[in-house]
Amino acid sequence: MKPVITIAYCPKCGWLLRAAYMAQELLTSFTEELGGVTLRPSETAGTYTIFLNEEKIFDRKEAGHFPEIKFLKQLVRDHVAPGKSLGHSDRNTD
Repeated sequence: MKPVITIAYCPKCGWLLRAAYMAQELLTSFTEELGGVTLRPSETAGTYTIFLNEEKIFDRKEAGHFPEIKFLKQLVRDHVAPGKSLGHSDRNTD
């Protein structure tokens, strides 16, 4: 079974569009590797947490900021497809 990403976001903060954008980017980059991306409204104010299956891989409150899409793609890639090239979103090897 392919892994599923869940983005828990605060609807009161207006973060649905950000979560939808990140879901779209992940689904585009990991068409073959992911079983889906779920958006889950949270009742806790300020929530923006990303899970891979049930494992938390990013939390806005812990990090102190939202993830950049490049970072998020690298993070997901490192978990679901370590050998996959992300093209321009890949880390610099210099």
